[in-house]
Amino acid sequence: MPNNYANKKGWKVSKQKYKVNNWPEYNEALRRRGSIEVWISDKAIENWYEQERIYDGTGAPKLFNDFAITICHEVRQVYKLPLRQCQGFINSIFSMMQLPIQCPDYSSLSKRLSSLGITTPRYKKMDAPDETLATIAIDATGLKQFGRDEWHQEKHKVSGKRSWRKLHIVVDDKHIIQAGLLTDCFVSDDSAIDNLIEQIDKDAKHITADGAYDKNPVYAKLSEKFNNAEIIIPPDSDAVYSKDSHAQRNRNLQEIKTFGRMNWQRVRNYGKRNNSELAIQRYKKILGNKLHARELSRQKDEAVIGCGILNKISGLGMPISYRTA
Repeated sequence: MPNNYANKKGWKVSKQKYKVNNWPEYNEALRRRGSIEVWISDKAIENWYEQERIYDGTGAPKLFNDFAITICHEVRQVYKLPLRQCQGFINSIFSMMQLPIQCPDYSSLSKRLSSLGITTPRYKKMDAPDETLATIAIDATGLKQFGRDEWHQEKHKVSGKRSWRKLHIVVDDKHIIQAGLLTDCFVSDDSAIDNLIEQIDKDAKHITADGAYDKNPVYAKLSEKFNNAEIIIPPDSDAVYSKDSHAQRNRNLQEIKTFGRMNWQRVRNYGKRNNSELAIQRYKKILGNKLHARELSRQKDEAVIGCGILNKISGLGMPISYRTA
């Protein structure tokens, strides 16, 4: 990124300043994010419980629909509640609204999370006539799984022994997370490409990612999925032109050699990758940087549910800004 380039050169670059162009609308959207107004449709109430419970001798059949389990986990993540408190919170809302439904038991919420099978974030559909994505950005980050917190480490001078999971996301230019995947921390960024692009059902014109994705198989898979997309991935400083490399990778190398890396980033709009970094920052700020579930199978659904929550929040309103300095 440009700031890293400037640091290597020893340049002092002043912080960029932006002004929000739609402050009244964005200010109202921020208020709406904290609203606890609840509206439940008749259809949601009808689908809260399983319509047909079949007793096949293998145990008690499911009482609550997957829809109900998902909604409860969304409420849990938004308000950062443990399972028992989440059950009490939702039951209180239903009681005040005098609804004939109840929140699933906390043990059911825990066990059913791994069986939801959520493969892609919810609330991706926006009110836009064009079904083509102008640009998408790909990135990954780490989420804490469990371990000692920072206060405990500093006070007792012990290691954190903290475990991590890796969250891979694809974000479009409207800040909607089109794809999300949680993996073990040892999974490389480029190996998650197959699963991510399978979740996207639209075409894209411009794709950006950081240097961790600078692999020929990544170029090939992205080109196959998005035929006419412009792929902008910065190659390593010691990368060389090769006839065995993908055509767009060789083009990037040639342009960097001819015009310089900074000019190449500017002309090819590499700065669009900031959308993915912003989405990661928003995930950790709004939902936290720690997973609640303990097992990977449950953590995967928890992370994808979190991506859907961010999509819903983005739909309430996002800032439109322009640079002033």
